[in-house]
Amino acid sequence: MAFESNEKAQGYWRENLRLVVSLLAVWFVVSYGFGILLVDVLNQITFMGFKLGFWFAQQGSMYVFVALIFIYAMKANALDKKYNVHED
Repeated sequence: MAFESNEKAQGYWRENLRLVVSLLAVWFVVSYGFGILLVDVLNQITFMGFKLGFWFAQQGSMYVFVALIFIYAMKANALDKKYNVHED
């Protein structure tokens, strides 16, 4: 990966780090917040025959994690193109 300037490299990594932190924050909220902290509140709602808090703790956080992987891949590709460091 060859950047045109040091400023572009710093900008790229700043945006990449912001993206990673924001996606990890979403995953934390879904897995820890919904699966542990808010489980009693969410268990009052039924989703596909299961209590919603239980579903988030057992399956929902994994589905969100896989979705976040695809979101990261798409956003990282867009970021690579923005800074002209994408693969041809």
